Amino acid sequence: MARVKYLQRSDLVGIDDTLFDRLERERKVPTANIFRALAHAPAILDQFLSYANAIRGSSISPKLREMAILTVGHCTRSEYEIAHHQSHGLKAGISPEQLKSIAEFETSPLFSEEERAVMAFAKESTLTVEVSDAAWRRVAAFLDERQLVELALNVAWYNSGVRIMGALGIELEDSYRR
Repeated sequence: MARVKYLQRSDLVGIDDTLFDRLERERKVPTANIFRALAHAPAILDQFLSYANAIRGSSISPKLREMAILTVGHCTRSEYEIAHHQSHGLKAGISPEQLKSIAEFETSPLFSEEERAVMAFAKESTLTVEVSDAAWRRVAAFLDERQLVELALNVAWYNSGVRIMGALGIELEDSYRR
């Protein structure tokens, strides 16, 4: 159960209509629970959206980015993150079979060495925070320095998201339940 009310436009009428205009313009309608909860802090949510947009605009391939995000979701057992990013992953080129195997990427034959390196980086960063030199070298064989920084930012960003969702008890929307 959510620990804060999921706000809607009518809760902020006259206070910050522009925030819900932005949410409706940039995100799915109906607005996801994470954003409705964060609307309690409208100025921070506005910057949160800007940062999220910058992260999504990174030069890393969308497929690799989604594999990293889904790895974060699996490592943290975040049903919310996994559910929301499966459709993104499919659009980015992750096969349905790969989606089912993200949690076992290390032993699955469905992934390339580059994909495994990205997911290993995401897993290590998520579970231990520090990334070993071996994991760094492994992923650095495939990504340039800009992409390495962007990968670190993506993994950190989605780790912050799952921690926010966990702290606030954000529930998965009915439309994402199987």
